[in-house]
Amino acid sequence: MSATTAPTGRATAPPSPGPRVYHPTVARLTYGALLGRRRALLLFGLPLLTLIIAGAVRLLGGADDSTANDVLQGFGLSAMVPLVGVIAGTGAIGPEIDDGAIVYLLAKPVKRGTIILTKLIVAIGVSLAFTAIPVLLAGYILNANGQNVAVAYAVGSAVACVAYSAVFLLLGVVTRHAVVVGLVYALVWEGAVGNVVPGARKLSVQQWALAVAQKFADGDVVSSDVGLTASVVLLAVVTVAATWFAARRLRSLKLAAEE
Repeated sequence: MSATTAPTGRATAPPSPGPRVYHPTVARLTYGALLGRRRALLLFGLPLLTLIIAGAVRLLGGADDSTANDVLQGFGLSAMVPLVGVIAGTGAIGPEIDDGAIVYLLAKPVKRGTIILTKLIVAIGVSLAFTAIPVLLAGYILNANGQNVAVAYAVGSAVACVAYSAVFLLLGVVTRHAVVVGLVYALVWEGAVGNVVPGARKLSVQQWALAVAQKFADGDVVSSDVGLTASVVLLAVVTVAATWFAARRLRSLKLAAEE
């Protein structure tokens, strides 16, 4: 293709299409899959339960920074955030693979990496809406953002959402039992082992997110067993690696379908 000429007389190269990160049609279908089925009840139910618990604790015990930290970490970051991540991450692609509808999507002229990135963006957006915002509201209900706890846990929930969405999206690609595996990981590893076994805490998304939250909180009410730098690096590595591997597996799934 020949170069075009600009009004000034200088030759300019034609614009390069480049890789697409976001595909609107894929995003619209993914949003519909996540918010138009029964899993939407869980997406709405978990944040609502968080706010109810926060309101009940505030009414019964009053405003207290330590109690706010216990509720936001013990239920919000340890339970609600990974559970919503399971629903959003696996639901973004798992059902399409299970019922075979993914074949029609793969038949379209859309790059596999674009499909994964679009679904990841949607999963992250849904997770943020149903975790970070409710956590922020719950923090204000519990102690009116005393020691910046509400903002700290909202930020921590946000960064955890990114990593969880990537990990659970990968599970949706590699196994038909993604929800079961995701729930085991969220409840057993993140919810139990990661809170009890000292060595396991260093390999917990929750602890990495806590390190980020600790940076935004005042005083020492929020704490993590992992340093901030290590946590940020690990969050980035896990997110990028899971996204890359999911795209790679989706490419192999296309080849298998053609065979």
